Amino acid sequence: MKKGFRGEGLVKYVDFPNKGVVETADGEKLIVKNTIPGQMVSFACNKARHGKYEGRLLEVLEQSPMENAPADCCPHFGICGGCTYQSLPYEQQLEMKEAQVRKLIADAIGTEEESGYEFLPITGSPLQEAYRNKMEFTFGDEYKDGPLALGMHKRGSFYDIVTVNDCRIVDSDFRFILQATCDFFAQSKVPYLHRLTHEGYLRHLLVRKAVKTQEILIDLVTTTKLPDAFDENELLESYQQELLELEAEGKLTGKIKGILHTKNDSLADVVKDEGTDILYGANYFYEEILGLRFKISPFSFFQTNSLGAEVLYEKARSFIREAYGTNSKEEMKGATLYDLYSGTGTIAQMMAPACAKVVGVEIVEEAVEAAKENAKLNGLSNCEFLAGDVLKALDEIEEKPDFIILDPPRDGIHPKALEKIIDYGVDSMIYISCKPTSLARDLEVLTARGYRVQKVACVDMFPNTYHVETVCLLQKNGQHTSESHYSGC
Repeated sequence: MKKGFRGEGLVKYVDFPNKGVVETADGEKLIVKNTIPGQMVSFACNKARHGKYEGRLLEVLEQSPMENAPADCCPHFGICGGCTYQSLPYEQQLEMKEAQVRKLIADAIGTEEESGYEFLPITGSPLQEAYRNKMEFTFGDEYKDGPLALGMHKRGSFYDIVTVNDCRIVDSDFRFILQATCDFFAQSKVPYLHRLTHEGYLRHLLVRKAVKTQEILIDLVTTTKLPDAFDENELLESYQQELLELEAEGKLTGKIKGILHTKNDSLADVVKDEGTDILYGANYFYEEILGLRFKISPFSFFQTNSLGAEVLYEKARSFIREAYGTNSKEEMKGATLYDLYSGTGTIAQMMAPACAKVVGVEIVEEAVEAAKENAKLNGLSNCEFLAGDVLKALDEIEEKPDFIILDPPRDGIHPKALEKIIDYGVDSMIYISCKPTSLARDLEVLTARGYRVQKVACVDMFPNTYHVETVCLLQKNGQHTSESHYSGC
């Protein structure tokens, strides 16, 4: 097979994250992304090196026997780049994700039989649709010089945008706000930012909505390059009124907590805060997780599936209980816990009532300030949150941990930071990962340095996509749950 070759083949299986292994009629194999096991597809080979091939999906010639009827799918599926597995029944999605993680873990540290760990069945999200509490929509056009669009990037395109006004992974409030925003600026003829010329005004629309409190935060992200023909104050005032009318007319099930305007002149196609003004209300909202209340700003990290987060954190807590051998909180009262890569401190605060002290470390300063505020909000006085890179911050903490929880970003833990973590020699650790390939790499190091994986469980926080969270309980070799010094949480 050579670069540029076009052919057809059957998708045999899919490796994480979305690498479909396609086999042609003459037995050659290549990777084609965004495919589903059992599909017959056509492809164009765009990479051929050392006998390994990668191709671009051209067309699905035959659906997989596992797929739903097209009528059951989101109308944007296959066009929008957001969801990969929308056409699969949810149980099939879960089975595939669990199999992918099982394979990655087994390749890294051995199978359950070889290494003695238990791989628990995957836990699904409480909601399979309308589960997201945050969306970042992009302004653009669906085709060159087309009408204004607002939504997600078209699959395989850097420039084209699909207006996802029927998106299934958010609720109706997101869809009403998206459509009203797109219509308003289309009628106003305000230009969007062109990614080649870097000229234009409209960039992104950020919408966040709490599941428990139903509070909504809306943030319009623009450049500072509004053409002289427009009065920015007048434009933004009119836009604010357009959104508030949605609420006044009873079209929203939630309540608008704040409407914001963020300026961003950076060249990167990301939502970046270079100054935010409050147009209406407040620049935060509240969400509740497992009985705790959290104040969330537009750019602070928070799990995008609130109900799924409760499942994930309950799974982590059950692992900690198992590590300490009892459900009693009393014997853990003397323990110091590190929550590394702590974000806005969600996990740390859930653990705080069961510990003497919890220390959270997070590199994003805004998230650290939010964590401190949230700890006060929840009446927790034994939480300390430090802003800084875990690699450096560990040298500055005086208390030594009795237990460590790791919840790193997608790329996993820096090798030098991982060595410092291992050197503490704690009996037990919990590792929460949103990218199983990074987890597998880090587990290989941890097991080589004296830790043994006890339990692994997947929790699906992202239905219809290829993403999945994984929770691992690790214990130092020679330690068993009955030998632990502290008890449950």
